[in-house]
Amino acid sequence: MTAAGVPVDIRPATQADWPGIWPIFQAIVVQQETYAYDPDISSDRGRTLWLEPPPGLTVVLEDDRGGILGTAKMGPNRPGAGAHIGTASFMVAPAAQGRGVGRALAEYAVEWHRENGYRGIQFNAVVETNTAAVHLWQSLGFEILATVPGAFLSPTHGYVGLHVMFLGLD
Repeated sequence: MTAAGVPVDIRPATQADWPGIWPIFQAIVVQQETYAYDPDISSDRGRTLWLEPPPGLTVVLEDDRGGILGTAKMGPNRPGAGAHIGTASFMVAPAAQGRGVGRALAEYAVEWHRENGYRGIQFNAVVETNTAAVHLWQSLGFEILATVPGAFLSPTHGYVGLHVMFLGLD
């Protein structure tokens, strides 16, 4: 697989990958533009939130030198009777944004959900001002089902909406 013409590898993340994931996680969370995590979150708490236990999966996208450029976690959106609908979250290193890393991770996540028998993928909270992500999801067939007005406080844009987005996999 390639991202912006550079060979990349997407593989399951391990606990040993956390030191490479943490700087990405921390940089994204501190910006407070796309995730509602506490910007003062500890590395241990971040690891607990990001490294998805089975039946979910967390992956990393590495460049051809083994550097982690992005990460995604995926799995059931809800347990029990809701477990047939998946969800996913994505983070791309700031220096790697705009190079196809997010698209490669997104395509991987959609295929993973298909291969694992999910009937759809629901994103519960896509910040409406994260236009690159909204455009990417829509280009992959996701629809905005609803927008919760003012549900996210962006330091740049003030109170903005959160989109609920869905892709059917039937």
